[in-house]
Amino acid sequence: MSPPSFDWWSKDTNKGTPVVVKMENPNYSMVELESPSEEDLLLGSPNLRTLRDKGRNKNAKQLTWVLLLKAHKAAGCLTSIAPIMLSLIPAVRRRIISGRTDTDVVDKSENQTVKTRFYSCIKVFLFLSVLLLVFEIAAYFEGWHLGSPHLQLQEYLLTTKFGAVRNLFDSLYSKWVMIRVEYLAPPLQFLANTCILLFLIQSLDRLILCLGCFWIRFKKIKPVPKRGYSIDLESGDGNSNDYFPMVLVQIPMCNEREVYQQSIAAVCNLDWPKTNILIQVLDDSDDPTTQLLIKEEVHKWQREGANIIYRHRVLREGYKAGNLKSAMNCSYVKDYEFVAIFDADFQPTPDFLKRTVPHFKDNEELGLVQARWSFVNKDENLLTRLQNINLCFHFEVEQQVNGIFINFFGFNGTAGVWRIKALEDSGGWLERTTVEDMDIAVRAHLKGWKFIFLNDVECQCELPESYEAYRKQQHRWHSGPMQLFRLCIPDIIRAKISIWKKFNMIFLFFLLRKLILPFYSFTLFCIILPMTMFVPEATLPAWVVCYIPATMSFLNILPAPKSFPFIVPYLLFENTMSVTKFNAMISGLFQLGSAYEWVVTKKSGRSSEGDLASLIEKEPKHQRGVSVPNLDELEEVVQVVHQEQKAAMKKKKKHNRIYTKELALAFLLLTASARSLLSAQGIHFYFLLFQGVSFLLVGLDLIGEQIQ
Repeated sequence: MSPPSFDWWSKDTNKGTPVVVKMENPNYSMVELESPSEEDLLLGSPNLRTLRDKGRNKNAKQLTWVLLLKAHKAAGCLTSIAPIMLSLIPAVRRRIISGRTDTDVVDKSENQTVKTRFYSCIKVFLFLSVLLLVFEIAAYFEGWHLGSPHLQLQEYLLTTKFGAVRNLFDSLYSKWVMIRVEYLAPPLQFLANTCILLFLIQSLDRLILCLGCFWIRFKKIKPVPKRGYSIDLESGDGNSNDYFPMVLVQIPMCNEREVYQQSIAAVCNLDWPKTNILIQVLDDSDDPTTQLLIKEEVHKWQREGANIIYRHRVLREGYKAGNLKSAMNCSYVKDYEFVAIFDADFQPTPDFLKRTVPHFKDNEELGLVQARWSFVNKDENLLTRLQNINLCFHFEVEQQVNGIFINFFGFNGTAGVWRIKALEDSGGWLERTTVEDMDIAVRAHLKGWKFIFLNDVECQCELPESYEAYRKQQHRWHSGPMQLFRLCIPDIIRAKISIWKKFNMIFLFFLLRKLILPFYSFTLFCIILPMTMFVPEATLPAWVVCYIPATMSFLNILPAPKSFPFIVPYLLFENTMSVTKFNAMISGLFQLGSAYEWVVTKKSGRSSEGDLASLIEKEPKHQRGVSVPNLDELEEVVQVVHQEQKAAMKKKKKHNRIYTKELALAFLLLTASARSLLSAQGIHFYFLLFQGVSFLLVGLDLIGEQIQ
């Protein structure tokens, strides 16, 4: 074996020719080992040799066929790469020709001042990185072949090279190396080590959650109603009212033109006595045409015998929280014991209440039963597949483990059943943040209420299919928790709960999973890693760049085993989304501008406020009345609206936006990957290259559906 050594390239001061300085460890000596023969290794004992001879020809043929099949499959994959790359060229060209960027339309979900400054910083960083790359390439051809320096190399540069320089370029580059070693590398390395520590803590948290999930599966732990209580509608028990408590079902919606019918139909088909259930359709739509359509749908189900009512607020204050708060102030709510909430795109199964409400029986401390989400469009495109990985881990690992071992998790805002007494005891719905669901869950936990998560009860919904919709959703989901953390930290400290519960809520629930995760993801992989390519004296180990992220991605994808082929795109996309999450986290933490703005997530039908703007004034004479219109006239209006909507959809051209921040970071990472080639850092180069391509695809909006 060869003795361990290290070497570096430098340029001879006097002759100007490259020389190699090589150091070897004198404590190691050369040792020759006699290799065993191939026969000894393969055949072993005489008995084994006899059996091996008989099956050698057969096994060789089988192995040959297996290798041929694998080679054919690999060749097919390689040949498919070229058409895919060629098909991307026209798409990129169309994006550039269309000229639409995310700066053309004001995004209310982001603070424009902060966004502009953030983008300016990225552009300055990109400009400097390009200049440094040119400078480093020139130095490389001048003979400065510096890789990852060792202490001896730094001493060599400081004592030898700086003392004798031949020309101006050598002098400038020597001073640049000295500045790097003495001034830039120490703080950068300190920041890198800090992020690595946070990274390891967060990875340990993920590992513990996964072990908890494994333990739940191994022991088959599952929440069950106390005393084996269950509801059977077929029993014909004359005292059935005792088994069917009064349940209020709420469907908050806002301009949900494409999904309101399926949601209302699913809720009206819930298997529950009609006398013990009331359905509230809480319509916050500001489009009169949409109001008219939803109202007609409610009247249709009323005629079919459903106990359903339509409510519309004239003043849309407080968004979803204000809508729910207004509905809970109705006088008849006092007659109901539980409230089930479903967003407009959720479709509960008929037995949803029968599988959730029994858990409240004889369990007076239970305040919430949360069901799992499932997705009707999880295989629609690459974006929905990656979202499915994230949300499967969230429900099956995070929610289930926290529900089993801690009796607390963040309410998901829908597909859950609340005890109305728990809502009232916690202060009801508040409009102070954009995550009213997490807000009420935190306040209920501080009051001592317990939660149950049912992983085997699913409620179907839809995932955002366009990157724009997903980006806005993630901005709200990551700015809201920071707003809430600022508001509730005094209440958590003063709450009469155990120290462990306070630690779990402050450090694990808020700081580690809502603040530290987006902070180190963006800082470590989008800022520090590119900087270490231009300041190689500060280094990131290969296990930080490759092995630990790959392991964490593997753990995250375990709850969705069919998604294993997407493990690499998932890792790259999560790092790409860290830009949006980091920006949202900063906006929420420091209460910057529009962090409190609510933006309705576009569904697969692309039904949001902007999509329906052209239909607002289609039928003004039928949209201003406050009473129920004549049904004959209403049917005519509905038919006209549907026809106009279809015609408008045909005329509309689909377009995608170009996202400037993501593109700037793409070129920054690609520039850093080019610099890493000069240092011969293989893993860093591949990571930067693929991450840069990932940012490029997202920046050109090539990952999701086109938007209208």
